[in-house]
Amino acid sequence: MKKFLVINGVNLNMLGIREPGIYGSDSLASLEERVRRRAEQLGVQVDFFQSNYEGAVCEAIQNALGVYDGLIMNPGAFTHYSYAIRDALGSVKLPAVEVHISNIHKREEFRHTSVTVPECVGQICGLGLLGYELALEALCDAVKDR
Repeated sequence: MKKFLVINGVNLNMLGIREPGIYGSDSLASLEERVRRRAEQLGVQVDFFQSNYEGAVCEAIQNALGVYDGLIMNPGAFTHYSYAIRDALGSVKLPAVEVHISNIHKREEFRHTSVTVPECVGQICGLGLLGYELALEALCDAVKDR
């Protein structure tokens, strides 16, 4: 059975509380349950990790090597400046999809640039929590022959 890790970075633990007009009213726990249900439908396993600490996110990525078939990652604000997370992704070479709940390209200028996405197979943004489910489907397709 294929196994994927969903990594949520800084401030994603505040889903449902922080700026619900942008991020919605669902909690991180409800997001995880939604992705877990989709994983069951797809016949794959998912685990979840969230941290507000850049080093912990890097360690989660590094520890995924040899355990998971791919990553779904919403780095939060780390997206725009964390070369450490980018390097961790580049080190493990696992297929990864970057997800953003909001459309980062329609927001403030500094949010338009992702330093982590060059190490990913793709990016999904602006589709709300559905983006995580679509990322899971994309990863299933990307690793089906592995």
